[in-house]
Amino acid sequence: MTTYTNVRGLARGLQVLKALNAMENGRATSQQIAEITGLHRTTARRLLETLMEEGYVRRSNSDDSFRLTLSVRALSEGFTDTERIATVAPPVMGQLLQRVAWPSDLTTPDGDAMIIRETTHRFSQLSFHRAMVGRRLPILLTAAGRAYFAMCPDEEREDILELLRSGAGGDEQQALAKNDALVRQLVKRVRDDGFGSNHGDWTAQAKIGAVAVAIVADDRVLASLNIVFLSRAVSLADATRRYVPELQKAAADMVAALDIANARSRSSDDA
Repeated sequence: MTTYTNVRGLARGLQVLKALNAMENGRATSQQIAEITGLHRTTARRLLETLMEEGYVRRSNSDDSFRLTLSVRALSEGFTDTERIATVAPPVMGQLLQRVAWPSDLTTPDGDAMIIRETTHRFSQLSFHRAMVGRRLPILLTAAGRAYFAMCPDEEREDILELLRSGAGGDEQQALAKNDALVRQLVKRVRDDGFGSNHGDWTAQAKIGAVAVAIVADDRVLASLNIVFLSRAVSLADATRRYVPELQKAAADMVAALDIANARSRSSDDA
């Protein structure tokens, strides 16, 4: 038994989040939320607008409906395969480093950017950066971001684009996100090739090249894995020929390790 008084506002806010999450089409009006939760419609509206201010909900201007944002994913980060893939990745990335020498990063989406969860930069003699964990990479300008962006579900891709169009990811990405033809071309190229790439495309890191693949398990895109190199040292054609097969093998090894980890977890839960 707790000695503390229940925080009613928090409990109601969680009700609203659960109700939105359960909606079949992923969106609802404040009236619908009120009906589902039993809250007064004014209370439901106030909670939804509070969640908007905190970045967990967004409102459609066209029909005044509400839907969850990507920020909600951060609330369950510690309990998903996204977190677990970062746990099983280091040994596989270490083996990848031995085969290719250039450093690699495991990245997952974080709103308007990809965030580096694991890296071999500190172990690679060819690394030009050391402190990389936690660093944010622009989605539309990097191989890691492009690989994830092209392979993620359409609804998630549109959420990302909406953030970038608002300027959240900087002017360079905002201009790209607003160009529908370029976005379609980017997605098609990555899907046709089976990997993402950049070769001096990111203005802030113009000397850097990279190739990356999405890590997909059970039809879900969990992360992306890249190999980073100096663009003057490795051409994109050479990187494609030499490194993409290595990335594909590493990604498959990570998914296999994740399956084993999940099986062990289920077995432990049943014991």
